[in-house]
Amino acid sequence: MKQRSEDVTPFSFDLSTLVGRSVASLYSHLVTRPTGRALRLGIESQIGELGARCLSVLDFTQVVVLDYSCADEAVAKLIQRYQGSDGVTDVYFVARGLGEHHRDPIEEVLRRHRLAMVGEVAARRFALLGEVSTLERAVWDALERARLGGAAELAAVVDLPSTVVADALHALAKRRVVLRREAGYHALSALVAH
Repeated sequence: MKQRSEDVTPFSFDLSTLVGRSVASLYSHLVTRPTGRALRLGIESQIGELGARCLSVLDFTQVVVLDYSCADEAVAKLIQRYQGSDGVTDVYFVARGLGEHHRDPIEEVLRRHRLAMVGEVAARRFALLGEVSTLERAVWDALERARLGGAAELAAVVDLPSTVVADALHALAKRRVVLRREAGYHALSALVAH
């Protein structure tokens, strides 16, 4: 059956389990660049097998230690791969189970590469992580509360012209932290199954 362009296949990666299959190390400790590279390559391989638009949930719940070099390889370079203009699979990422000990290295590597991603920072509470402008954050926050919306609806919430909000939504969609569909823009958190 052919998949419609509106469909999004959710796909979850338990990072501690995946690293156990990919590298020989303590599975709950994501440290070193080679560990992160092996993890990223494993995720890219599984995404490639899907061959469809997908929402990839990176589950950090069981990860005790995450260092900066591993976060750079497993998170930043993974996001860079799918934000490029080379026409690869349409992939969106959400990090789940983030504690403060995960957020610091993830935020740092995202900022360093001028990237952003959505992260679940508490039960059913999502935040925009990484490098984003004040305008993008305000529009993202309004969409997060609305779950689905367009420029006109969100412009009323953030008290800005709809053309400015439309540009911000377009930029957020290009960065893959919101999903554009025919009905409007969707918050990625609305697509994450709990």
